[in-house]
Parts: sequence; structure tokens; C-alpha cells
Amino acid sequence: MKDGFIKVAAACPKIRVADTVYNTDSIISLYNKSADLGVKLTVFPELSITGRTAGDLFYTETLVSSVITGINRIRAATELSGSVAVVGAPISVCGKLYNTAVVISRGEILGVVPRSIMTGEEDGRWFTDGDEAHLFAEVCGETVPFGTNLIFRMSELGEFSFAIDVGANGRNHPWLSECGAIMTAGLGGNCYLAGNAKKVREGINALTSRYVSGYIYTSPGEGESTTDGSYAGHTVISEKGKVLSESRPFSGEELTVTELDVRTLSELRRRDRSFRQINDEGREIIFDLPIEKTTLTRVYSKSPFIPDNLDEMEERFGEIIAIASNGLKKRLHHVSAKGAVVAVSGGLDSTLALLVTVRAVDLLGLDRKSIIAVSMPGFGTTARTKSNAEKLCDALGVSYREIPISEAVKIHFRDIGHSEDIHDVTYENSQARERTQIVMDLANKEGAILVGTGDLSELALGWATYNGDHMSMYGVNGGIPKTLMRHIVSFCADKGGEVLGDILRDILDTPVSPELLPAENGEISQCTENIVGPYRLHDFFIYHFLRYGTAPKKLFRIAMHTFKDEYSAAEILKWQRNFTWRFFAQQFKRSCLPDGPMIGSICLSPRGALRMPSDALSTVWIKEIEEIEKTL
Repeated sequence: MKDGFIKVAAACPKIRVADTVYNTDSIISLYNKSADLGVKLTVFPELSITGRTAGDLFYTETLVSSVITGINRIRAATELSGSVAVVGAPISVCGKLYNTAVVISRGEILGVVPRSIMTGEEDGRWFTDGDEAHLFAEVCGETVPFGTNLIFRMSELGEFSFAIDVGANGRNHPWLSECGAIMTAGLGGNCYLAGNAKKVREGINALTSRYVSGYIYTSPGEGESTTDGSYAGHTVISEKGKVLSESRPFSGEELTVTELDVRTLSELRRRDRSFRQINDEGREIIFDLPIEKTTLTRVYSKSPFIPDNLDEMEERFGEIIAIASNGLKKRLHHVSAKGAVVAVSGGLDSTLALLVTVRAVDLLGLDRKSIIAVSMPGFGTTARTKSNAEKLCDALGVSYREIPISEAVKIHFRDIGHSEDIHDVTYENSQARERTQIVMDLANKEGAILVGTGDLSELALGWATYNGDHMSMYGVNGGIPKTLMRHIVSFCADKGGEVLGDILRDILDTPVSPELLPAENGEISQCTENIVGPYRLHDFFIYHFLRYGTAPKKLFRIAMHTFKDEYSAAEILKWQRNFTWRFFAQQFKRSCLPDGPMIGSICLSPRGALRMPSDALSTVWIKEIEEIEKTL
């Protein structure tokens, strides 16, 4: 539960229809197994104590009475456990029979939730609609809360709140979410039809995405009667539009376990202006559980900006290029520009900026020669990057100019009294600013606009020279993180033909570098990732910090869980500290960014998604990181 992680399970016990003794044994066995795994909420299918297919046996007093015996046995099994069980059972209340979920914790029945939507004639044959239920009911000799509007909330961790959807059709989920439930336990009961898995998965994902929530779905499986249908034991656990864990239909898997991050869901609800807890009809039931650290098993993407699905990747990359190029197209048209200027270095950022500019010019119907690509070799430029820049421009059919900057920078050094032998920040930034001056003035001369090359990762870290490469007339890469950029350029390489593809792949293989320090034996001497840290880690930090507001301790925890096979704890913490300090300290550079298209949900533009003062301090965040350091 620490950091808001709640380990949950969708359980699918093997049963025998109408054998409540055997079924109770199966439920208790699975409950104990899930509790041993650290599960705090275990959800069983609809009518799991009797079997969903008991039919007219639901009319018999013997079956209904034996259910109460089973519930009492489950209560006893939970007395010493810190885990909640949600069990499907037929319960008689005031002479009527209801299809219910019984919520049990530490030997206590917290509440009973009846099914409110009957989907077929047979359901209405045996059970009363739950909307007609009383507020309380006598169950197992006790008066307990009864109704469809119960919201169960843990006193020690308020974000751990859940509701029950008996029937698992999802229709109650929106209303329950608006009553304050962070997650819904869906007790399924339908027989399986071909194609159901996809429909269930997509339906649940749509609900959890729209209502910023989690959903635990389980359905009857092995042991149900197959007189008129088969039962697949399909389970799905979804969070904010994504399946975290799932069992295949007819797989025989009895437990599907993962962790829902209720703290992050709560944070996202606070941020999401389209979500409102507008319903006050829910009745809160408070329960107690001990706070324990949850062992993480859920998988976090090492590249959270990259789609998991290959087909989705290609569609996404095409969309990103379309967004950037159409944004630039509009700007070129609006200012009546005759063309565009792009500073090309043979590196990744300028390559994508040039590819986008070519697409924009093509959309406008202009000659590609109206694009002036400028190579400005300096003290650290290598033959490889210079050659790649020239070959790229030739392959794309744009105008190419080479304007060396070394002599101009040396004159500038003399003007400000700086020694060429001191390779400090002045030495580096003077080159970046000289380059920007050249391309800015060239754009003015040619009636063009300067297209910026800096990416989202560099802007987050402040890895840009103020009023150097930090500045342009339109920044097409500002919404694209470095890891995503690599995939987009690779996508362009695969689609661009043999000649262009070979050039782009060599650019991808070139170490990321500003090339501002003298080369060593003709090779790049300044590797960006050796200085600021691996972009894979930084993009991971950027995503979770900006998307979810993840606190340092929790961010370190999930980074360790995700990258433990690649980086040591000391390495991860070193670069996390560096990211945190730089993100706050370099905000002043982002406060005056040029215009550029918003690409995804994470944006650093002061006019877009990030409203942050330039003088905010990182003290609180760094202090939390220092507390982690003491434990290593």
C-alpha cells in the first residue's frame, strides 16, 4: 500500500454447481493464496458460492441456507488476514432473493451489494432487482449495509476506495466512479461467446480511461454447467485505459494479480477537469487494514512515450510528423515566408527538424530548394557528422550551405578577453550563439524563418544554450522527447528508401553530442549522456513527474523496479537528482520558448501545459532524494 500501490486479484475458483461446501473450500483456498501474495482485495465471480448455473435450485431453502454457512466460514478465514474478499452469493432478504456480492474483511461483513440490472428473463425468474433493496439487511445474524450505492474506503489510505458492479456489464461503473470509487470490482456471470474477450477488454479499458479509474473483472470458469453455454474464467484488471493483467479465456488460471496505483489515479482525477465527483448518493463504508509495503509485479514501460503495439507505432509516428509539419506549414504561410532555414549538424534533432520542414514545404507546394540547410562546423565538429549533414541535404534535395564558425568565434573570444585554451561554458556557448546568429540573420536575408531543433528532453534538462540553440522562430521538436525522436527517425529510415535510409541509420548510430569541445583523433569527445545522464532514464523521469506528479521516493522505486537489470540504485538516484535539480533550475529557459506544436499530453511550453515560475526551488524534492541516499 505504500506509495498508493494496492495489490488486487481477480479470482476464478474451480467449482461444482450447487456444492456450496466444495465451492467455499475453493474460495477460501484461493483467498489464502492471494493473501499470502500480499493481495489486499480479492474479487470472486458472480454467485461463486453456489455456481452461476444453479437454475431453479435457487428456489430451494437448502441451497440458500447453505450459502450462509459458507459465508460464515469465509468470515472466519479472513479474521487474521489483512485482505478484503468480495464473494458472489444469493442472499435472502425480507423474503426476497438477491444476487449479491458480499464484502468481507477481517471476519466482518462490511456490506452486501445486490445486482441491479437483470440482463435476461432467467435472472428475473430467481432474483429481485437490487434497486428495490433496503438500506440494511439481516445477513448471518447481523444487520449490515445493503444496496447498490456502497463505497468502501480504507481509513488509513483514503485513495483505496472501491465499489461493486454485480453482473460486470460496466453500466454502473460511471455512476459509482462519480460517487467517489477509485476502482470497481466487477463480478461477471455471463457464458462465453466467441469474440467476448476483446469486447470485454476494450469496454473495460474505455471505462477506466474515461473515468480515471481501475476495474477488476472476473467471470465464472471451470465447473459451471455447460447445458446451454461455456464459461471461460476470463479475467481483466485495467487501470486508466490499459490492461495491467489478464487471463486468457479457458486458460484455467485461478488468480490474476497486479497492483493498482490508487494514489496516481487520485492525482489524475484532481487534474482532469472533465472528471467530477458530482454524485452524493454513495454511502461510504469505512474499513481498516494495516499499511504494508506492496511488492511490485506490474510492468512499467522503459520507454513510456513509445506505443507498445507495432501497428500503433507506425500510426503514431505518422501522426507526429503530420502535427509538426502542418504546424510549420501554417506558420510559413501566415508570415508569407519564402522558405525556411535549418541548422544541420548531422545529429538526431536537426535531422528530424529538417525532415519535418521538407514535409511542410511539400504541403505548401514550394520548391525544396527554398529550404536552406546550414552546416556550421566548429572546434568539435567531426568528419562523420559533417558528412552526414551534407549527404542528408543532398538526398532530400534542399539547398545546402557550409559556414565555418571557428574564426568568427576566435574573434569574439578576443573581443571579450577569453582564452581559446579555456574550454569552459563560455567556450561552448559562444559557439552555439554564433551559430544562432548566423542562421537568424540568414533567415532575415532570405525572407525565411528559422526552424528550431531542440527537443523536449533537452528543454526539460535545460540542455540548451540560452539564446543559442534554445532560440528559433518556430520550434518543431519541442514536444518530442529524445527516445521518441529516435523511433520517429528510424521510422523515416524504413520508409525513405535505400539511400536516405542508410544516411538516417548512420545518424541514429552517432553518439548524441553538441560537438562543442575539440574532437579527439577525429572522434566525438563530448557525449551528452555522459554529462547529463541517459535519456532513457530522463524520459522515464519526465513522463512520470510531469504526467502524474510522482514524488521522488515513488519515482525512484518504480525506476528501480523497471531498470534494475540495467542501472544500479546509485546510478538511478544520481541521474534522478540531476534531472530534478536541472528541471527546476532551468525553467527560465522554458519561460521564453518560441512557438511550436503541442505533440502529446506532456508539453513544456509556458503557453501550453506547463505553468511554472522560473524561481521555484527544488529543495523539497531534493530533500526527499537525500533521504533515499541515506538508505543506500
